[in-house]
Amino acid sequence: MAKGINLVRSVVAGLLLVVLGACAATYVNHGYVPADSELSQIKLGETKADVQKVIGPPSAEGMQQGDAWYYVQSRWRHMGPFAPHEVQRQVVAISFTPQGKVANIERFGLEHGEIVTISRRVTTSSVKGLTLLQQLFNDLGRFDPTQFLKRSGS
Repeated sequence: MAKGINLVRSVVAGLLLVVLGACAATYVNHGYVPADSELSQIKLGETKADVQKVIGPPSAEGMQQGDAWYYVQSRWRHMGPFAPHEVQRQVVAISFTPQGKVANIERFGLEHGEIVTISRRVTTSSVKGLTLLQQLFNDLGRFDPTQFLKRSGS
């Protein structure tokens, strides 16, 4: 009888360990942000081609005046049956002049839902108080399809 009780206890303990192990957090990284050592190789006034040789192509490009390249990396925590939760995000924004030369390099973090400047090469900000998505899609609201249609009889 004691042997049967010990077997049941062992099985219950094993199942408990499996259930607790399934709830352990796992972390997944998405995207790419260049290291400070790579960013230090980029000098103000270099071309987009020079930047791409050093740190590769961007995750996203801006559509506002001048231009900007964005490198985005995030870290997500997956825990058991719960929805994934973003625990860290970094964005490196490289803004260019209208001539395609590097004008500014900035690194941002996301703390409590707010953009926080981590480092900046030039004192002016290319973000201008807008979120990353607002900057990327700012001009979409100004799109007028009639400007692409040819008017006959005008």
